Amino acid sequence: MKNCRLTPEELSWRCNPAQFKFTTTEELAPFGETIGQERALSAIDFGLDIKDSGFNLFVLGQPGSGRSSTIKKILSTRAAKMPSPDDWCYVYGFAGAPGPSYLRLPAGKGAELKKDVDRLVERLAEDVPNSFESKEFAEQKKKVTAGHQERKKILFQQLEAEAKQYGFTLQQVASGFILVPVKDGKPLSQEDFEQLTEEEKEHYHEQGTALQERIEEVLGEVRRLEEEQREQVLELGREVLQYTIGHLFAELEHKYSEFPNLLKHFDLCKQDIVKQIEELHEQKAPAVNIPGLETGQQELSFDRYRVNLLIDNSSLEGAPVVYEANPTYFNVFGRIEHVIHMGSAVTNFQMIKSGALHRANGGYLILDCREVLINIFTYEALKRCIRNKEVKLEDMAEQYRLIATVTLKPQPIPLDCKIVLIGTPELYYLLYRLDPDFRKYFKVKVDFDERMKNSWENIHQHALFIGSKCRDEQLRHFDPSGVARMLEYSARLAENQKRFSASFSEITDLIREAAYHAEREGIDRVSAHHVEMAIEARSYRSSKLEERIREMIEEGTLFIDTEGNVAGQVNGLSVYQLGDYSFGMPSRVTVRTFAGRGGVVNIEREVKLSGPIHDKGVMILSGFFGERYARDKPLSLSASICFEQSYAGIEGDSASSTELYGLLSSLSGLPLKQGIAVTGSVNQHGMIQAIGVVNEKIEGFYAVCKVKGLTGKQGVMIPTANRKNLMLKKEIISAVEEGQFHIWSIETIDQGIEILTGVAAGERQDDGSWPKDSVNDLVERELRKMSIGLERKITTRQRRPLRRPRLRR
Repeated sequence: MKNCRLTPEELSWRCNPAQFKFTTTEELAPFGETIGQERALSAIDFGLDIKDSGFNLFVLGQPGSGRSSTIKKILSTRAAKMPSPDDWCYVYGFAGAPGPSYLRLPAGKGAELKKDVDRLVERLAEDVPNSFESKEFAEQKKKVTAGHQERKKILFQQLEAEAKQYGFTLQQVASGFILVPVKDGKPLSQEDFEQLTEEEKEHYHEQGTALQERIEEVLGEVRRLEEEQREQVLELGREVLQYTIGHLFAELEHKYSEFPNLLKHFDLCKQDIVKQIEELHEQKAPAVNIPGLETGQQELSFDRYRVNLLIDNSSLEGAPVVYEANPTYFNVFGRIEHVIHMGSAVTNFQMIKSGALHRANGGYLILDCREVLINIFTYEALKRCIRNKEVKLEDMAEQYRLIATVTLKPQPIPLDCKIVLIGTPELYYLLYRLDPDFRKYFKVKVDFDERMKNSWENIHQHALFIGSKCRDEQLRHFDPSGVARMLEYSARLAENQKRFSASFSEITDLIREAAYHAEREGIDRVSAHHVEMAIEARSYRSSKLEERIREMIEEGTLFIDTEGNVAGQVNGLSVYQLGDYSFGMPSRVTVRTFAGRGGVVNIEREVKLSGPIHDKGVMILSGFFGERYARDKPLSLSASICFEQSYAGIEGDSASSTELYGLLSSLSGLPLKQGIAVTGSVNQHGMIQAIGVVNEKIEGFYAVCKVKGLTGKQGVMIPTANRKNLMLKKEIISAVEEGQFHIWSIETIDQGIEILTGVAAGERQDDGSWPKDSVNDLVERELRKMSIGLERKITTRQRRPLRRPRLRR
């Protein structure tokens, strides 16, 4: 027991405040580095430096490990040294284009172009109508019209003269011309025509037929003249319009002469204006009257020639770093908005809105993996953009409509962006296993560690971090004792004396809480006392259930003995997980053994209250007994193991050594000390293996012993492999110093059974036997006794004569 007992110095790691050379953290330089994440930082540098397709980053780590803040800080630093990306604009797609076309301009030129084009459109709306109302245009148009009117007048005069020669006169009606017979210089009415002789009627009919052909010829010539007049007027309008818009566009063409695509767009605009001259000059109402549709004349509009500035990087210094907190499909890839006009949803290229991927083009886009996966369409669309190297705006609701509708199809914008996904390790490995595309498009794994080494460099970095956090949030600064206690708490979170936790969200919250207690006391520095107050207050807020269970143990509702000796009964240690809070409590484990061949029966398993890992630990016990006690004889043992007063599921193998001690005690008849609790898993060779949350287990049993009364003989046995994980409270360390409580670390079952029984376990001798009255000797003798007794029963049963059944008459 003395050799395995741990000293107070071994129960925790203590940070010496004297090693710090500052009075408060206010004197320290600003914190500028990431602590203890060399592997992750190396992966980030690699992923950002390599330019090949598919080398996007997946940053995996637990929340609070600094993964988000670190990647944002690194990207911001890199982006500041990069050139600002180009502006992107959408313009009207003229004939031949499937939809709106994009224009790519240097940063700042997009806003300048939009301003210039808006001014151009205003001048077009003013100058074009005025050009058709000018005196010069009216005179030219009048001259063209008068010439054609004169020619038509001559044609009608010639036709009138020919009609007189044939004995007719012409009368103009709404549908054209009609021929009226003339006799003695007077037009004949219908009654007068009926009184004529048949010969006269026939004469007029023949002459009228010949004259009608001539009328058709003249009317055809008139229509040709009218079309010629119309074309000349239109050509005159084109000349006036070209002159009007020519000087308006000339200034822009000169200003943007270095951008061929923009000059081509200006040419298309001018061609379109000229092409639509008839509509601009004389708008006509629809030929068909549609109910609900306005048929009046519409004002001239030049909005189609405006520019939709999709991305404006004029105020950007360096490359963009965009973090989209809500990565819905429209927030990431943009949207095409609609307005309701007369009962219909209408849109145009000016209603195209950018998404996060547009804004991050030429820089970096950061997305939360979980948010991406829970938003429909986003993940698959993101992979398409990476694969095709373009951002394509689509109406995702279109595929779910019963009726296809006409909508905009903007030209996809080329994509040059490094995408960073942030998620947990579970999400990374889930996607890697289930999605073949994931490993092609996110090839760089940035793995943030949950722990870091306990080194002077990291200790110093923690002090800088605390100082920067106090400075940034205007909190009270820490003195050396406060920093030292914060570091001890970090080691407790890591459950390792040689490691610190990388859960900086926990550390940051404790900084705020400790500063609050210092402010409440009116002290300008945060010391270890305030950090301790914050830790205790945090524990108190969450420990209601822990106290209730402890009260039930104290009142005797739950049976836990901390004094005396009982055979086949031992105190195991369990951990209750309640979300953000966990605590340890003892559990009574009882074992009963008897002759038989049923093996070890786990009652929890039989009633389905145990998990697979716990069941595995129980099954290992059979291997241990077979290897140690059944080399020369069969193992004739039946045993039942039960966690008393346990009504919920049990998982984990940390109680396997506890169960084995109970079996050895029950078989040997040696009582176990109830003041000693046990934890640790065991293998088939009897070696004690490490377990988790060892500090909570020790503290839980100490608290129970404290309320029931410390005797100086109580304590906990832990695996030797867990010594480095001890970060116990000062209260327990003080109790150990005073001899009121003890911690033993053991490596084998034999060491543990000696501590629990006070009897030597014994080592196998050369002849295969065990030292007399040792634990192993008593166990083997009992097993041999069970085996012999069971064999006798079987032999006696086999020698009994068979009874013949009686025949009934």
